[in-house]
Amino acid sequence: MSPRWRGCLFEIVETVVLTLLIFFVVQNFVAQPYQILQHSMEHTLNQGEYVLVDKLSPHFSDYKRGDVIVFQPPQGFQEDARDIPFIKRVIGIAGDTVEVKDEAVWVNGVKLVEPYVYDGQATTPIPITGTSVWQVPKDSLFVLGDHREASQDSRVFGPIAKSSVIGRAWLRYWGGPFGFVGSASYSGIPDPVTSSASPSP
Repeated sequence: MSPRWRGCLFEIVETVVLTLLIFFVVQNFVAQPYQILQHSMEHTLNQGEYVLVDKLSPHFSDYKRGDVIVFQPPQGFQEDARDIPFIKRVIGIAGDTVEVKDEAVWVNGVKLVEPYVYDGQATTPIPITGTSVWQVPKDSLFVLGDHREASQDSRVFGPIAKSSVIGRAWLRYWGGPFGFVGSASYSGIPDPVTSSASPSP
């Protein structure tokens, strides 16, 4: 092989390796594509849509109430009989007291206004757990789906460990209206009480 062709081949291999390296870095540390395969976030995010999951900013800005996150569910839980990551909305952060009563969600004694809930559904406890009040431990989050009647969430498995979170849903880029996935905002909620308790399983 002539030196010219060897040089061209080397450049091609170098380009392919560099492309794969960039893809690996972006996929694992910056942003990851995720397809919505569940009904639990309708109509905020609908089944079949694609979002980019932001994995970088949580290192600098912690998860907050109202964020939509993607996470690995606790062992033994599936949604729609699929072994896939869950996508839910953060309702409570460490130290918060979350209560489901009067068909609504209360955080630290304040009733949440939730215009994003699917068709104005009431929020009710899951009967099999017998629990309607949760104290969110340190390094944990309490999450709910926007489609409350079609969601397995913290009402079933309790608060989740932050270490199970893949990232924030950031941008819807396919299958629905293109645009950023915004966080909800809640007013009047007192600061949480710091807790040293261990995360729930």
